[in-house]
Amino acid sequence: MTPLAIRHPGELRWETRLLAVVVLTLVVFGIVAVYGASSLVQLHGGRVVEYKYALVQVSGAAIGGVLLIIFSRIDYDIWRRLAWPLLLLTLLLLTLLVIPGTGAIAPFRNGANRWLRFGPLTFQPSEIARLTVVIWCAMLVTKKGEQLRQFKKGILPFVLVLGVVFGLILLEPNLSMATLITLLGGIVLFAAGARVGHFVLLLVAGVLLAYDRIQAAPYRLARLHTYLHGGGGTDAGFQIGQSIIGFGSGRLFGVGLGHGSQKMGYLPYAYSDFLFSHIGEEWGFIGVAVVVGLYATFCWLGFRIARTAQDAFGQFLAIGLTATVGVTAFMHMAVTLGMMPTTGLTLPFMSYGRTSQVIALASVGILLNIGRQRGRARSVRAAPVERRAEA
Repeated sequence: MTPLAIRHPGELRWETRLLAVVVLTLVVFGIVAVYGASSLVQLHGGRVVEYKYALVQVSGAAIGGVLLIIFSRIDYDIWRRLAWPLLLLTLLLLTLLVIPGTGAIAPFRNGANRWLRFGPLTFQPSEIARLTVVIWCAMLVTKKGEQLRQFKKGILPFVLVLGVVFGLILLEPNLSMATLITLLGGIVLFAAGARVGHFVLLLVAGVLLAYDRIQAAPYRLARLHTYLHGGGGTDAGFQIGQSIIGFGSGRLFGVGLGHGSQKMGYLPYAYSDFLFSHIGEEWGFIGVAVVVGLYATFCWLGFRIARTAQDAFGQFLAIGLTATVGVTAFMHMAVTLGMMPTTGLTLPFMSYGRTSQVIALASVGILLNIGRQRGRARSVRAAPVERRAEA
């Protein structure tokens, strides 16, 4: 491979351009899919509200698009300097969700406290945590370097901080998001060269903790039991069953936009938690293949940008941002296909959710800037990590 130092910036620009096209395609496809999944079923006072969810998705795409453009023009090194303030702000927001007496700004919805409301502004702090944790981990692994091979000086600080984030999100409660964020931090650590033995130890402890939390909540235990043994009579079993029916109904070309029947009360949250199943029903195998291909292309481009990033921080940050999209998309697809217990994770760029849409697009803006900075002289010595680049 030609050394990055002698490559012209124009040779690297196609990757960021193609990445932007892939993201734009996913966003537009998502808006259309959300409209198809939510139209004709949202009734308020006997009146059909066809465009409600699609319009919210459009507004999220507009706000996120502005942030994408701004962040793509800001030197990504600023996030290294802001890593600690962003993490502390995130911890404060997560704390506001779970401490007593904050009901006015942390409304209780669907059995959980996951949203903060400040006047007209409503957002989900755990979505912000998904980005800030990746930024913080990328900063700290760059700073520690070879100390990551040690447990006390290298791994323990990450365990403590990620443990606090995990605990706060778990109290909402939101086990799936808490697990995902912890996993993303672990991916950044692994890419930086932490010992495999330490990961095995932490994995065992994490599995035991997760199983304990699953047993503590009957609905989680029912989901796990449905996944392991089946159980069409349970709510979890009903959702997975209807999701599979949706995929089967679509066949090769789908039943057509707006003509799906699973959204008519059979498949709950077809516009968010089970959007991939809805795409399979209305767009068929062709639509499913296109979506999978777009996410695969995103990950391929993201990891190419990471491999040729200008410095170690950019490399680890690009890995974390790419993994955020790739892992979340995989888990969403796996749930809808019955390959994982029901989690409630959305499909990045596509599922309904203004906060997730805005944060996802802002993350892409940072990734694009990392790609654009390649091949340019920097004041910081480039330190690409090759220990696990091939992996």
